[in-house]
Amino acid sequence: MNDEQYMRRALELARHAQSEGEVPIGALVVLQDKILGEGWNRPIAAHDPTAHAEMQAMRAAADKTGNYRLTGATLYVTLEPCEMCLGAMFHARVARLVYGATDPKKLVLKSTMTVDRGVLADECGAILSKFFAAKR
Repeated sequence: MNDEQYMRRALELARHAQSEGEVPIGALVVLQDKILGEGWNRPIAAHDPTAHAEMQAMRAAADKTGNYRLTGATLYVTLEPCEMCLGAMFHARVARLVYGATDPKKLVLKSTMTVDRGVLADECGAILSKFFAAKR
């Protein structure tokens, strides 16, 4: 699979979050062409401010591997990550980050990992725009 195919899966997860009334963000962790963990935004349902899609995906991947370090892994997420999620990626030793839509409020990516921006950016941004337009 390639970046766009993995990002399409992240978009499916974002739609799942949206169906639960959460902000539509999806994420997955991939290592050696295998999906180790998937997640979607769940802070409302989980009553947990840390239940971001990225955190859910990393928790699932760490559980599957039996190791909190995800050395060499790539994390795919539909929206540019927040500082909390970036910190967790750093501590987990995620090697590469691929995200779709840029969050103009953030632009905080200063990291030692490789970052690929804008994969399916229009689609990733559109799901968020539609979600917030419907909320207003």
